[in-house]
Amino acid sequence: MNLASKPLAGLKVIELGTLIAGPFAARICAEFGAEVIKVESPSGGDPLRKWRKLYEGTSLWWFVQARNKQSLTLNLKHPDAIAILKQLLSEADILIENFRPGVLEKLGLGWDVLHALNPKLVMVRLSGFGQSGPMQGQPGFGAVGESMGGLRYITGFEDRPPVRTGISIGDSIAALWGVIGALMALRHREVNGGSGQVVDVALYEAEFAMMESMVPEFDEIGFIR
Repeated sequence: MNLASKPLAGLKVIELGTLIAGPFAARICAEFGAEVIKVESPSGGDPLRKWRKLYEGTSLWWFVQARNKQSLTLNLKHPDAIAILKQLLSEADILIENFRPGVLEKLGLGWDVLHALNPKLVMVRLSGFGQSGPMQGQPGFGAVGESMGGLRYITGFEDRPPVRTGISIGDSIAALWGVIGALMALRHREVNGGSGQVVDVALYEAEFAMMESMVPEFDEIGFIR
């Protein structure tokens, strides 16, 4: 299947992501034909470039996560870089970001600004605890989301402490929810008048949504798995 025949061909995605959740969501879009432009910091780029096993100085995980993307370096502390990013976003269909809540607002790139710049833009926001609520400002990685969402409680053996799964499943599940939300928002944009919206994904909620019937089992009959 060539790029032009893939289902997301013609869509432009801007990725402001590091490590796992944001980059994985953007990677899915790229694999299905979207043009993905990954924006990186000039001070070393995405830390994933140096994570885990290296091949000729670069992480093999990086090659997996960055495939099919274009890369652009911008120092977002500089006004000219913000202007370049705004130009890119004015022509984009989707923005994917996984900064801690409030960071983009401090850069002058909050939803109100971006929606005025490009009313059709869909903004996917991946964070530990979401963009609102009492814990919104807390950092949250996959390990935290897996713990607070219940996944680690049911992983391992009954008579031993909870354990980590063998992969960073928490980040990846959140990324999948982000892509699902983006596709729903694009469909809504197509059918209902052309306006974009925010897809707000909290890592712990993404894990919690996978917990099958655990909550009603406990709530109704007191059963604990």
